[in-house]
Amino acid sequence: MKGSPRYVLEGVLNSVDEYLNLHLLETVELIGGEKTRSLGSVILRGNNIILISPVE
Repeated sequence: MKGSPRYVLEGVLNSVDEYLNLHLLETVELIGGEKTRSLGSVILRGNNIILISPVE
């Protein structure tokens, strides 16, 4: 959304399937670069993923 803070999930990639659904472990939510909460284990649906990149 235009003007909204950037929403990011960071975690350890555990598994991927043929639809690019991801299972992340130790996941943390970041909004505007600030850690907002720990989510733990998360499953992301592949068609909702915009970008995947390694954590620097």
